[in-house]
Formats: sequence, structure tokens, C-alpha cells
Amino acid sequence: MKGQAGPPATRVPMPAPHLLVMEGNSPETRAQHIAAGGTMASQGYASLLQELLPSATIDICFPGDAGVNLPDRATLEGYDGVAITGSGLHVYDGGPAVTQQIDLARAVLAAGTPIFGSCWGLQVLTVAAGGSVRKNPKGRELGFGRGISLTEAGRKHPMYAGKHGVFNAPTVHLDEVETVAPGTTVLATNAVSDVQSAEIRCNGAVAWGVQYHPEYPLREIAAIVRRIGPRLIGEGFFLDDADIQTFAGDLDTLDRNPADKRLAWRHGISKNVLDKRLRVGEVANWLEFQVLPTRVKRGRG
Repeated sequence: MKGQAGPPATRVPMPAPHLLVMEGNSPETRAQHIAAGGTMASQGYASLLQELLPSATIDICFPGDAGVNLPDRATLEGYDGVAITGSGLHVYDGGPAVTQQIDLARAVLAAGTPIFGSCWGLQVLTVAAGGSVRKNPKGRELGFGRGISLTEAGRKHPMYAGKHGVFNAPTVHLDEVETVAPGTTVLATNAVSDVQSAEIRCNGAVAWGVQYHPEYPLREIAAIVRRIGPRLIGEGFFLDDADIQTFAGDLDTLDRNPADKRLAWRHGISKNVLDKRLRVGEVANWLEFQVLPTRVKRGRG
């Protein structure tokens, strides 16, 4: 006698990918950036991650704010990936707005959750893992990082799958990695900073970081230039406010129309920047080669 088949097995749906974005800026800088026509860094990052991984749910935290409650290790283990934005802060200035972010980055590393840092994010990760950051003796890198070259390790690294061996990228930074942390592999360099990107391995965790901003559309560079204009005039980048407005206006125009050959030629802005797929490749590769595989290992995908 044959036994009767039971009811069909119910397939338990896996939870959606869950990502966290750490906002690097203080409330004051966030307000100033929005007033200059920009988007809050964490919101812009979250929008890009949502575009690249539509099924994801994305949270934002503000570890640079006073009195904020930060996620603990158990909560961080529940995320599939953490991204750190840029910031107007300087690691070497110290203070709660800085140390809270370093402590949170250490907690993410301890949780083993994949983490990606842009600009300030690379610097925070470096210090969290035992390295150091300084004001760049060569001065500020502004607008576009030129001639960023992959190292031998970088050419083989999944972060740069589909990327050219030498490229330009949106950037604005005054500081740089001075001493790499133990477990660091430098992936890219240029004439301004020896560490333009790196992989950091720390106690079994893997972090990817870049000194530039693959997540920034041109309009965000324009907003930053408007926001810190007086400093840039003092540093010799611009003659006066009219000069700033002209440059920022050109970037806004190119953001709306990347096919504007005249402005792209005038400012030496390459396809690596104008083609969004190429520009955001590092973030897309992080999702593909770090976030989703780790999610599978944790039984979530």
C-alpha cells in the first residue's frame, strides 16, 4: 500500500537584502550642503544602492551626531553590507563626531559584515584597522582624480572588474592615508595620493575603500564647490566667486547632458566619469562580489 503524499512543502521566502549607510557629515555640514544645492551624502548613497539592488531595504545612521544611538554588533551582523559616505570632517581633529564613527567602523569589522568606504570612509576604515591619516602635503585633490592607476593587485581585484586600468573619478579631499593598516592591499594610486583605493582585511572581515567618490554625480561636486568656495579661492583653485559659479554651472549642465562634448572637452572629463555604469562600477562590484556572497554564506540568500 502506497503512503499518501503530504501537503507540498512551503518555501520560506528569504528576507530582502538589508544595507546600512553611515553618514559621515555633521548636521551643520549636511545643512550647508543642501543649501548649496546638493543632496545629503547618505541619501545620495542610499539612492544609488537602491538603484543597483532594487530589492534591498536601506537604513541610514548618523554616527557623527551628538547623542545618537548606534547599532550594536548583533544589529550590525543583521546587515548584509555597510557603506560609509564622504565627510567634511578630519580624522586628526578627533572629538566625538570622529571617534564615534571610528568606533562604529570597528564594530562593523568585528561583525564581519562587508563594508565599503568612499573618501572619508576609506580614512575611517584605515584608522579603525590600525593605520593613520594626515593632511595631504600635496594639497587638495578637487573635482576629478586624474590618472588613477590600478596596481598589479588592483588589476586582478574584483572591485575593478570591468574598469579601465587607468581612469579619472569624481573627487574632493584634503586628507589621505598616511600609514596603511595591517592587512591592507593597495589597489590604486595616482600622483596626488599613494593610496587611491585599498582592501583592508581585519580579523576575518573584508573592507573595500576608495579615496574618490564613485557614488557622486557631477552635480554633487558642483554643490561641494559652491559650499566650500571661499576655501578654494584661498587655495588658488578659483579666482573669485564668479569663477566658482561658472565651473559649478558647467558641471550641472554636464550632469543633465553628459553628451555635451564642448564642456567635457573643456574640463577634461572622460567617459569613465560621464558613463554612470563605469563611474559606479566599484560600488556595483562590491554588491556583487562581497555583499551578495556573504549574504548566501549567512543563509539569507
